[in-house]
Amino acid sequence: MEEKTQANLKLAFQGESEAHFRNRAFAEQAEKEGLPQIAKLFRAMAEAEAVHSFNILRLRGIVKDTEANLERAFGTESFAMGTAYPKLIKEAEEEGERTAALIFSRSRDVEEMHATLYKKVINDMFSEREPEYQVCTVCGYITDGPAPDQCPICQAPSDKFKKIE
Repeated sequence: MEEKTQANLKLAFQGESEAHFRNRAFAEQAEKEGLPQIAKLFRAMAEAEAVHSFNILRLRGIVKDTEANLERAFGTESFAMGTAYPKLIKEAEEEGERTAALIFSRSRDVEEMHATLYKKVINDMFSEREPEYQVCTVCGYITDGPAPDQCPICQAPSDKFKKIE
């Protein structure tokens, strides 16, 4: 694939992915405001944007076999926690943006756990064990097992964890 097309696909993916999550957030807000019909439209739009994102990923050749996907995911998490987030934290602190620095710090800490989970699965890829993942809906921390009484990253209570089926 030509270089400009590759760059345009990457840009389109970023836009479609952002639109997906933006529409999910808009749907949540509409629900809070008692407007379920509007929330439903935003959820439908979010799903359509997800279809666009997946199509672009496939066209770019990003999705490979599971082992390669795990290796890439591990590498991405490792880069985020070791390089990307430290830079973002430093710059937010330099600008006095404490809330942004806190969010970046929590994300960095969670990315470390994500990398650990990927590495564990890579090392034991064909295990018969069925994991029980639960995600903190406040910061994104993942536990393999029952939700803790309190999230180790953001201190959210256990009822803020969502079991992944």
